[in-house]
Amino acid sequence: MSAAEEFSMLVGSIAARLEGVPLGDAMADFLNREYPKDGRDFKRLTELCAQGEAEGWLMSREHGGIKFGRAIKPGAAAGSFSVDVVRMADVAGPHHVHTTGEIGAVMPLAGTPKFDAFEPGWYVYSPGSDHHPTLSGGEAYVLYLLPDGAIEFTGR
Repeated sequence: MSAAEEFSMLVGSIAARLEGVPLGDAMADFLNREYPKDGRDFKRLTELCAQGEAEGWLMSREHGGIKFGRAIKPGAAAGSFSVDVVRMADVAGPHHVHTTGEIGAVMPLAGTPKFDAFEPGWYVYSPGSDHHPTLSGGEAYVLYLLPDGAIEFTGR
């Protein structure tokens, strides 16, 4: 099995457990309990992101110091979710609104990175939330699932 296929299967198995579940703190608690940052699946996800970056099937685009790319479109391996991966190091990204919410995993690469106020592990933003995605204190991959692939960049 290729790394890309394994990535799709692993993310798909996680996403399948989230279908139809309201986005909020309870979901973040579930993810951090079931897929902890020091657990096998989370570590493997980080390894697959690194392999995907090296092989060019993940994060094939770059702008403003952020490598990024959509790995899975909604309606594919991750069910109704799209899956994107970014690589950030001490940078703020473009402001956007999570029209249907955002589920993310912060995977540290160097230093002691925080994504917004989140330590490495899983976070969940509720529908309608917005931010300038900011990574501080180091470098990390951030994988995020968007219900129905919905995101609205505001230009702010």
